[in-house]
Amino acid sequence: MKKIKGFVDTILQWFCIAIVAVMAVLVTYQVVTRYVFNNPSAISEALARYLFVWLTMYGGAYVFGKRDHMNLSFVRDRFSPKIKLILMMVSEFLIAIFAFSVMIIGGKSYTLQQMIQLDPSMQIPMGYIYSSLPIAGVLILFYFICNELELFRQLKR
Repeated sequence: MKKIKGFVDTILQWFCIAIVAVMAVLVTYQVVTRYVFNNPSAISEALARYLFVWLTMYGGAYVFGKRDHMNLSFVRDRFSPKIKLILMMVSEFLIAIFAFSVMIIGGKSYTLQQMIQLDPSMQIPMGYIYSSLPIAGVLILFYFICNELELFRQLKR
């Protein structure tokens, strides 16, 4: 399971790095066309916006998998190590419930609804843009399983 998680981590890392690089080029291009040529590009603006949404979704899933997400550790740190592990397991379970119900179920429904609506500048279905929501939800569930197994192993010790 660690090898699979490492592989998924690597893919997400490079995907997020590529998104940031493409966004930097797009935003620079947008600034140049807007202020130098006085002819802004609608496509680069829309694409940068959509890539930012993807970066947020996939980056959030990656950070959840690394367990580097924000938390209120001052509450958890007041308990014994065993209770800390149980609290971490419960909090990750609650996040997994959210990921499943809102991101996967709701996101899939919304993505399918938006497949008929086209983006005005790029002429692609908006469902492709919104597909990052259920995909990130699946990644969060995958990371939840990996993290829970690790926390369970620590709890047994």
